Amino acid sequence: MAHLAHYREAHPLVFVITHWINLVAMVMLILTGFLIHFPFLPFLMGIARGCHLFFGFVLFFNCIARVIMAFFVKTSPTGGTRQQVTDYKTWLPQKDNRHQALEWIKYYLFLKKDHPLGAKLGVPQKISYLLIPVLIIVMFWTGLCLWGVTMNVPVFAATTNLVGGLMSMRIIHYFMMYVFIIFMFIHIYLANVEGFEPTKLMFIHKEHGGLVYDPDLHNIVGEDHDVH
Repeated sequence: MAHLAHYREAHPLVFVITHWINLVAMVMLILTGFLIHFPFLPFLMGIARGCHLFFGFVLFFNCIARVIMAFFVKTSPTGGTRQQVTDYKTWLPQKDNRHQALEWIKYYLFLKKDHPLGAKLGVPQKISYLLIPVLIIVMFWTGLCLWGVTMNVPVFAATTNLVGGLMSMRIIHYFMMYVFIIFMFIHIYLANVEGFEPTKLMFIHKEHGGLVYDPDLHNIVGEDHDVH
């Protein structure tokens, strides 16, 4: 089937940058996390711990910055149009596609050949992405509970006691890493199930043509191949 056009307005440059930072930070955290939990390269332990701490702060503050910017930066929330609204208004399923949740699930599970046309992200994508800031904050918090500099701060010590001690906190922090790994694979699949054009738009800001969608008429109104 024909796909909606994807324009740069869907992913402003500042969000492309924060997405790149997220990717690099998550990959480094996963790699150093494995090195810390499985010290098969003991001569790298000091570097691994330092990098893990650094990228933990990078991921957390990048997440906070991204959430704050969502209240000021405008994006185009609907595929096939450059019409923009303030980004935070696009976090939840929109009127264009909130009724399409079941159809999107069928499409992602290969039970339906064609996906619905409407907002730039399917309903399952939007819901899953809302969990990411929560996961990042929880991961950061558990990390501070384990870090020698902050572990004895009353609020972090109380959290550690609440879960049963440092070993329990380490286990929670460690297995949350797998939650991020699973999310990354799901995210890659959902983002590229139609092809790699959306990923090219996000990473290198390359637009691709397709159907033009009028969000006021809720209908396809043409086709655009004259993209930047």
